[in-house]
Amino acid sequence: MPNQKVEEVRISKETAKEMQMAANMGILTVDTDGQPRPPREQEDVNWHELTNAFRTRKVLSGMLGGIEKLEGGWVVAVIQYKGYRIIIPMEEMMINLEGDGRENADTINRQTRLANNMLGAELDFIVRDMDQKTRSIVASRKEAMLRKRQLFYFTEGADGYPMVRPGRIVEARVIAVAPKAVRLEIFGVECSLKARDMAWAWMVDANDKFANGDIVLVKVLKMDAESPERIQIEVSAKEAQANTNKENLMRLHKQGKYVGKITDVYKGTYFIHLNNGVNAVAHSCNTASLPGRKDEVGFLVTRINDETEVAEGIITRVIKRCM
Repeated sequence: MPNQKVEEVRISKETAKEMQMAANMGILTVDTDGQPRPPREQEDVNWHELTNAFRTRKVLSGMLGGIEKLEGGWVVAVIQYKGYRIIIPMEEMMINLEGDGRENADTINRQTRLANNMLGAELDFIVRDMDQKTRSIVASRKEAMLRKRQLFYFTEGADGYPMVRPGRIVEARVIAVAPKAVRLEIFGVECSLKARDMAWAWMVDANDKFANGDIVLVKVLKMDAESPERIQIEVSAKEAQANTNKENLMRLHKQGKYVGKITDVYKGTYFIHLNNGVNAVAHSCNTASLPGRKDEVGFLVTRINDETEVAEGIITRVIKRCM
């Protein structure tokens, strides 16, 4: 027992020595040239950055973390930025309401409904006001979007053209996703794309492939830019990708049987994406009961339509029903 106590004392002294050496060497950071800062000091650094951005009207970006209704009925969006809470009044969110289907509803309610779908998206903002004592910050997405519109749609580059123009492939942010549509923000301009324009392959639900915060490539097809306040843009994500439909069609054989999933049903017509990458259409089913959307089915090819780049045929069986 005495030997055990001596050993424990020795271990304790060695442990204390190692801890002291570690303290003397400092913390090993991921950035080998970086110096760790205490939390309070880092908070001050971040506040200083925001203060400079406020003075210079710099465009910043952060994640949309919440939608809140404050006292007095004031609806705001909440951006999380380096530990700080940035609030943006809903009227400063500049959300495109065109085609939302609720033209008779209150504007703020329409904006709030669309903003809820944007949670998790990356948004630009410019700090409009800040309070040193409470460290509260108010910002505007609208001002940031107008700034980016002026820069990318109306400022000529070295080639004499604006950076965003018809025919060019550009990056776009995914800011909202629904089963049949994806909402994008392209350098300060919002637009909505049908799911079929997001990829060459038909999909059951756009949520399976896209999420808020994603960056996708799109091709600018048309643009009507009267002023920074009035811009309409038409884009296609699939046009920015290689079209593999024809190549996939060449692998099919007439009267061949394949497996696929029903992506949609409209007026008795079944739209199917086959497992080999081919889009297919069936106008009839040889099944005991009719299949539905998302069901996995067997498909018999009766015609290969090179013009529309789809296979036509008959659903022969239901392999697996979607519950």
